[in-house]
Amino acid sequence: MTVKECYDAIGADYDDVFSRLRKDDRIRKFLLKVLDDKSYELLLNSVASRDMAEAFRAAHTLKGVCQNLSLTRLYKSSSRLSDVLRDRQEYGEDIAEALEPVKEDYTQMIEYIGKLAEE
Repeated sequence: MTVKECYDAIGADYDDVFSRLRKDDRIRKFLLKVLDDKSYELLLNSVASRDMAEAFRAAHTLKGVCQNLSLTRLYKSSSRLSDVLRDRQEYGEDIAEALEPVKEDYTQMIEYIGKLAEE
């Protein structure tokens, strides 16, 4: 699997990231670092423990990572979640609804980045 194929499979913007990083090896290097990023895990744990401030921070960090690497699909869903969590003090069902697409997008993204890592 090429870096571009990986980007296409996860609904990301290869042309945008390539315009900034300029080399597939460099894109791959940073993309593989996503596998070690703890933002998603922190997000899930924070929502589970109803720590809305920490959940917002984790969602916002995840959104930033996605924006920097042009991971468009996950960027959009994490951005929506970040907006829902902003200035929240208490858990609400709208958080669960906004979290679901993030889970789906993240799972798919990690699956394909994992495949890229194997090559």
